[in-house]
Amino acid sequence: MIKKAILVIFPILVLLGLLYYKLESNQKSEEMRNIKKIPLKIIPNKMQDPQCHMYLSGNSFAVEVITKDYKTHFFDDPGCSILWMKSQNINPKDVTIWAYTIDTNKWIDAKKAYYSISDFQTPMHYGFGVYERNRKNFISFDEMRLRMLRGENMTNPKIRKKILQGDNR
Repeated sequence: MIKKAILVIFPILVLLGLLYYKLESNQKSEEMRNIKKIPLKIIPNKMQDPQCHMYLSGNSFAVEVITKDYKTHFFDDPGCSILWMKSQNINPKDVTIWAYTIDTNKWIDAKKAYYSISDFQTPMHYGFGVYERNRKNFISFDEMRLRMLRGENMTNPKIRKKILQGDNR
């Protein structure tokens, strides 16, 4: 009798568990849909960078990429967003990219931002800082992207030495 009850109840419980999982995963993916294409609030230690798999600790050096399907992808380092877009065959012109600035502490269009390369302790040590206002020796988004794709960042010992000696060209 108990065996019959288990044989009836167990499949029902499994089915309910699968249904709950499906509803929960749909809700999470809907939460990440960003129809307005605005920067979303980062919840520290809950959002994971799809490139390096680290959890974001806050806004510092953060980048958000919103794809054509309105999904927001969160990055802990500007360099990670560039490498991820390359791996996904995503052209930056086809997505919305937000970056959090060092100088004004706000989200701006990453493609209009200015970038420094220095000994910043960015999460993945690429060294690119994001700024709203331009300064001497800052570079554009396109130049920063090119340098990342060429490996010309602070993780490269030759580039690091060159930057630290004061010649960042």
